[in-house]
Amino acid sequence: MAAESYTVESIAHVVGGRVEPTDDFWGGTPAIIRIDDTRFTADATKGLDEFSHLEIVFRFHLTDPTDLNLGARRPRDNPDWPEVGIFGHRNMRRINWLGVSRCRLIKVDGLDLHVEELDAVDGTPVLDIKPWFVEFGPRGPVHQASWTTQMLGRYFERPE
Repeated sequence: MAAESYTVESIAHVVGGRVEPTDDFWGGTPAIIRIDDTRFTADATKGLDEFSHLEIVFRFHLTDPTDLNLGARRPRDNPDWPEVGIFGHRNMRRINWLGVSRCRLIKVDGLDLHVEELDAVDGTPVLDIKPWFVEFGPRGPVHQASWTTQMLGRYFERPE
């Protein structure tokens, strides 16, 4: 199967929040998703304020393009956790450097979406914004590897 290429344009950028990516303590972190006002009007956000959460697709723009491991590695390089293949991780070490985050929508102000707990940093290019629908959540029983619960135990705690 041959690789395909696509051109993707950012539609917004993250303003504020953190300036450096970190592994934990994203709880309560405020930021603004500022939608490009040269292409969109406030009509683009009409009705969005009826949703409590958004799903944001973004690009890990600060990632070192040489820091890829397409095979298996230990999450956060922790020797206590098993080696996991690239598709068993959700980190930034990916070929297309795409991230997906679900965050709380606090307020819609024209083309500024005020959010909390978006784990993307100031300046991050946003590729898509979708309202979170409960109906698109997992169906049936959910299970995951035990190391994920250990690793993410403090991910959405508030910074001390």
